[in-house]
Amino acid sequence: MNLSRHLRHFVAVAEEMNFGRAAEALGMAQPPLSQSIRRLEEELGVTLFDRSRRQIRLTTAGTHLLAEARELLAREERLRAVMRRVRDGELGALRLGVPPGTPATALHALLAAVTERVPDLRVELDELTSAEQVRRLTEADLDVGIVQHPVDADSLRLGPVARTPLGAVLPRTSPLARRRELALADLRGHDLVSLPRSAAPAWHDHVLGVCREHGFTPGRVRDAATPEFLFGLVLAGQGVAFTTEAVARREPRVAWRPLTDTPLHHRVSAAWPAASPHPAAPRLAEPVAAALGEERPASPVTPTEAAPLPWTVVYTPPTAP
Repeated sequence: MNLSRHLRHFVAVAEEMNFGRAAEALGMAQPPLSQSIRRLEEELGVTLFDRSRRQIRLTTAGTHLLAEARELLAREERLRAVMRRVRDGELGALRLGVPPGTPATALHALLAAVTERVPDLRVELDELTSAEQVRRLTEADLDVGIVQHPVDADSLRLGPVARTPLGAVLPRTSPLARRRELALADLRGHDLVSLPRSAAPAWHDHVLGVCREHGFTPGRVRDAATPEFLFGLVLAGQGVAFTTEAVARREPRVAWRPLTDTPLHHRVSAAWPAASPHPAAPRLAEPVAAALGEERPASPVTPTEAAPLPWTVVYTPPTAP
């Protein structure tokens, strides 16, 4: 028998102390309601209502059952509410892949936005390259990824694309650092420091293709899996690199110069499996784009003829009044 349904019928009759009014409140006819109470009494082996008088009354068994029934039905409703939240992705855990080198400010903004939208969802972060994320998303070993475009994966759904202009990174002592902006053709004769192709094959090929179209064919492409190693190779004269201004500002000894006509953009978006996605996955699409989109520096970078100081902030003590 459907115990919950019969208990709801019992509680309605117990609260109204009238079968007719209880049936009306439940939106059903009185005979089926009376039959439901009889079946409950038979199932429990007790009499719940004293029907010997003009107005029905609860028996001792009915009085005890009323308190238990109310608690049980309340628990059932709480259970259903919890399951609805799980179904809608508001509870539980979500495995989120983030690219190596994601700025702390962007990561903080992203997690704050997720917490605001789904405060009870536990987000488990995993630092993975785009290639690793695509593989794990395809294998259902990751719920949401933040992948670098272009991305070739028909089995994934992609959110809005966040775009950030890329500029050239070179030592501050380089003569090219004296210019306000650089064309890709200005980099002829330099090697290129870039992410390993295995980390983001489509992106790697895209960058080289754009460079060739604009007159820059690197003599050699050197791999750098982390920003720190990338900066180290640049400072050692092993090549130039492309990155966002926010990332370049981590290393005061390098110069970041915008590229003429901004031919290169860092483009990322949320990605999740098309089949059986985590219920909360689509909710992360916009927060990812907002947190990792175009970055605006706090102050403009103005190149100077003289070699710059090896730090970016100069403290000037206040003058005496």
